Amino acid sequence: QVQLVESGGGLVQVGGSLRLSCAASGSIFSINDMAWYRQAPGKQRELVASIPDGGATRYADFVKGRFTISRDNAKNTVYLQMNSLNPEDTAVYYCNVNLRPQGLSYSRRYWGQGTQVTVAS
Repeated sequence: QVQLVESGGGLVQVGGSLRLSCAASGSIFSINDMAWYRQAPGKQRELVASIPDGGATRYADFVKGRFTISRDNAKNTVYLQMNSLNPEDTAVYYCNVNLRPQGLSYSRRYWGQGTQVTVAS
């Protein structure tokens, strides 16, 4: 059984910062890439940032220079540091992890439960 537990969302003023965390737990053999997505009301879910297990990170144009994705492999955790937040960043943020569970020969993607980020003007 694999679980992704997110934390760190909340209400912040324009220009403020938040740090999201997503910890993977359970019977995990290995973790490949980790990513953050977001979904605003009435909009499709979109990729915010991704980080492979080694290699370059990727960011959506709308967060470049403001958000930083990182990971701690010892803790099976991915982070999203969000700075200079604006109202357009208001959304539910989801982590997405590509991992191989123990006992399986293949990897699959798992989603976190989502955490609400609200930026007040």
